[in-house]
Amino acid sequence: MKKDKKSVGLSDRASDIVLVVLCTVIMLIIAYPLYYVLVASVSDPYDVYAGKTFLLPSQFTVEGYVRVFQNSDLLRGFFNSVLYTVVGTIYSLVTVYITAYPLSRKDLPGRKWISIFFIITMYFGGGLIPTYLVAKNTGLLGNMWALFLPGGVGMGNVIIVRNFFENNVPHELVEAAQIDGADDFTVFLRVIVPLSRSIMAVIVVFSMVAFWNDWFTALIYLNEAQYPFPLVMRGIVISTEALSKMTSGMSYAEANRIGELVKYASMIVAAAPMLAIYPFVQKYFEQGFMSGAVKG
Repeated sequence: MKKDKKSVGLSDRASDIVLVVLCTVIMLIIAYPLYYVLVASVSDPYDVYAGKTFLLPSQFTVEGYVRVFQNSDLLRGFFNSVLYTVVGTIYSLVTVYITAYPLSRKDLPGRKWISIFFIITMYFGGGLIPTYLVAKNTGLLGNMWALFLPGGVGMGNVIIVRNFFENNVPHELVEAAQIDGADDFTVFLRVIVPLSRSIMAVIVVFSMVAFWNDWFTALIYLNEAQYPFPLVMRGIVISTEALSKMTSGMSYAEANRIGELVKYASMIVAAAPMLAIYPFVQKYFEQGFMSGAVKG
């Protein structure tokens, strides 16, 4: 019997070691490309081409970052992205909550059919052209609200939040508040919202990443002065005309060197805000995602 317990203990320990090693390898595979871009953004591009920056920078320089923050188009795009992300996240959070809470109430008339109607929108849509025509006919072209309103409510997020309300908010608390004279609006603000900070973190992270990285919607609906940072950066990466504005008056070799530094630095600047914010909500994100995604 003792032998069996010992062998089971060794087996568990060995499996833990294998899992740790496997997770470490996967983490390195995922993290290294971002690390490589970070190293390349502060290294001489010719050393990057020569493969001298595998782990450490070569001929350290921050000229790429200086050029990024001196470029008015990139700065404008960065502040546009901040604006769109903040407004879009608040909009998404509010619409998801006011949709998910009624659907989580079992006394909602027609709850089943309303849920089916919403779920259908996850699989069927009008497509780009009808959506564009709706935005055009409602005067949303050239307006930042075109990034938020046509998409409406993210039904996937609604399902996650609805499950969280159904399985993690005690119904007894809602009943107690109603007995004390609280109406539905008061119950929602005073009971539901304070008890759902973990799932709120999930929606905030999902929405922030989605709006921060979204460039295609802006390309369709907005004008050049309203472009977000990813779209401006895309223009610099793939367009020689956009890059030539930053390197006018330089020799070809110098312009090419500056261009490569700007590309790498732009990628880091684009990724930095999300990487900086996530650690502060990671705990709530993990709790909320697991409790909101699993029923029962």
